[in-house]
Amino acid sequence: MFDIHFYMKVHDLKYKLMEGDPIERQNVIKSLEEFRSKKPIVYNIETTNACNMKCEMCPRTTMMTRSIEHMDMDTFKKVVDQLEPFSDDEWIEWENFVEKKYDISKFDMIENNFFLYIIPKVIVLHGYGDPLLDKGMAGKIELLNDRKIPSYFSCNPANIKIDETIEMFKNGLDYIKYSIESIDDIRHKEIRGKASNFTDSYKKILQLIDIKNKHSYKTSIIITMLNLNKHSQLEEFAKLRNAFKGMDVYVYMKSQDQQWYQNENKGTDSIHWLEPCQFPWSSMTIKSDGKAAMCVEDYNNEIILGDTNLESLYNIWNGEKYKMFREDHYKMNHHMKCTEHCDMQLFGSLIVN
Repeated sequence: MFDIHFYMKVHDLKYKLMEGDPIERQNVIKSLEEFRSKKPIVYNIETTNACNMKCEMCPRTTMMTRSIEHMDMDTFKKVVDQLEPFSDDEWIEWENFVEKKYDISKFDMIENNFFLYIIPKVIVLHGYGDPLLDKGMAGKIELLNDRKIPSYFSCNPANIKIDETIEMFKNGLDYIKYSIESIDDIRHKEIRGKASNFTDSYKKILQLIDIKNKHSYKTSIIITMLNLNKHSQLEEFAKLRNAFKGMDVYVYMKSQDQQWYQNENKGTDSIHWLEPCQFPWSSMTIKSDGKAAMCVEDYNNEIILGDTNLESLYNIWNGEKYKMFREDHYKMNHHMKCTEHCDMQLFGSLIVN
């Protein structure tokens, strides 16, 4: 989830800044703080940072040094008990805003539809790990479902265990996304590592689609391919779409994030990456150890803003560390990881005076 009210309030200001309007620094700072809700909203809860893939485009592969941890149910429940979903009226207001400001329909099957119509209302249950490796995931999904908070995670289909996934479906999982980079096993392993494949993954996904339809589970199955700008990328994606043609799945191509990691700037079609970073004002990230990090991209938890084991989300979100973190964004402080290990612009880079 992210704060849809903040996004609606800040929209005109951020686009004026993106277009080069010379808005005074203090006015930008004042507006962002006024738009920011004092009630915390959580974007994602990383329930595990365990992963058996060796993805070429992921900094986890070579740069993550923190210990492997799985979030226990008590910590997860403590966080979730402090959250609440958006109301139907709030969601209608948001959908009307998206259609008006972005001209994107809720029926489009594209990455910006996914970001604007799905991500705002769900708790993202992944970070720098594969949620399929979290043995307690089904119980966490059940807890969210009981609280009427939609759930979603992205994972590697090579890790599918049919019985465990069916339990997640039964417990009310709203969205599950399988990342597939090629319909060729050799090519897939080149990108994701030896533990990945397409052939076995495809068979399991087809089996899950049949089970889902047979039992009318509400889970939406999403298939995505990263646009890595590789040779024959569009042909690969066309083959992937064709492999799921006529099936009850949502298939789209996703712009690559973390392009800084490979020291490349191939561009993006994603609104998420084209707009300035809003995480410091719109949502929180909770990592597998229960600590609040700067955002989902902080692979080594280098900027910790609080500990949910010891503090409430409200106190963390409105505390001194978060205040200093927001100031670092305004000032573009070079000691801050965001200025180097991220593809997003900061609000501070758009302020000309």
